[in-house]
Amino acid sequence: MKDKVVLAFSGGLDTSYCAIYLNKELNLEVYSAIVNTGGFSEDEIGKIEEKAYSLGVSKHVCLDQTQYYYEKCIRYMIFGNVLRNNTYPLSVSAERMFQALAIANYAKEVGAKYIAHGSTGAGNDQVRFDLVFQILAPEIQIITPIRDKKLAREEEIEYLKSNGVVANWEKAKYSINQGIWGTSVGGKETLTSNLPLPEEAYPSQLKNTDTQEIEITFEKGEPIALNGNTLGGSVGVIQELIRIASEYAIGRDIHVGDTIIGIKGRVGFEAPASLITIKAHHALEKHTLTKWQMYWKEQLGNWYGMLLHEGQYLEPVMRNVETFLADTQTNVSGKVKVKLMPYRFEIQGIESPHDLMSSKFGSYGEMNNAWSGEDVKGFTKIVGNQMKIYYQVNG
Repeated sequence: MKDKVVLAFSGGLDTSYCAIYLNKELNLEVYSAIVNTGGFSEDEIGKIEEKAYSLGVSKHVCLDQTQYYYEKCIRYMIFGNVLRNNTYPLSVSAERMFQALAIANYAKEVGAKYIAHGSTGAGNDQVRFDLVFQILAPEIQIITPIRDKKLAREEEIEYLKSNGVVANWEKAKYSINQGIWGTSVGGKETLTSNLPLPEEAYPSQLKNTDTQEIEITFEKGEPIALNGNTLGGSVGVIQELIRIASEYAIGRDIHVGDTIIGIKGRVGFEAPASLITIKAHHALEKHTLTKWQMYWKEQLGNWYGMLLHEGQYLEPVMRNVETFLADTQTNVSGKVKVKLMPYRFEIQGIESPHDLMSSKFGSYGEMNNAWSGEDVKGFTKIVGNQMKIYYQVNG
């Protein structure tokens, strides 16, 4: 009897290498598992399963975590308007935690002696996977062939060729990770500081050049409808937004940030739905939250994103922050209009019964109804007291 190993499998270059290596070189019974976090169609899932069996795995499963991922994480990233370095919506870093959680539970279910993943030794994913596995399944040993053998992508390609694997090796030069909250793209250009990714490296190409206006409905901070259609819930709204906005090649950018292990990292991404949703949600909050709600939300939202990015999802303080973020969303309900154009989008405006720009109190720069000019003169005098004292004392 061979020992079982559960391989976190995506069908990409790294995990394809692992599937063969674990079987042929380590003589293990390979159980491959792909965790779908909303980035794969049924057709794609079927092709990945076919590929897994063609690589010699004993059993392959698809673990769908899309709804769970939304409920336990994405909604809080929306509430917190989480953008790493004001750019990256944590497209991959957040979903990795939920992929790791699902893999750990599956490995325990099938009685595996080992868990394997295809992370390299230079990125963040190795820490995220290892950390979850060590906490949830400390009795299961972790195998990481790509990291341990310090393999370059070219070496992996040659190994697969030598084992009779036929693929589009030109496409394999790019590492692509798909999920409902966005797709990351890594390649030789992202290893530099100056080169952009080529157009063809991105998964979606420009198909629609006609300007289109869409309307997103939010209820207590969550997107519940697109153009008036509920689409089965927030997950359906996000997936439809991906379909519409990706035709405009919206949501492309390159993120540069600090990795968990202390080096700078650079990765391309395409995240139309997450960027549009976050910006629309933020616009609605500007109208419905107070100044201090906005201020503290920004602090804790950034902190939540940082801890999530660094693999700290299981840290108990994350539940405390989630409670705060959810509580701020009581009045964040309304509709946001967004204009879509090739490669970009614009927020047009909002409608909400909780809009604090209510004209009954006054219009900015125009007139007021709730105070007089004399009130403002006295208020300004008091506000300036401390500064006047400072300059009188210090010259």
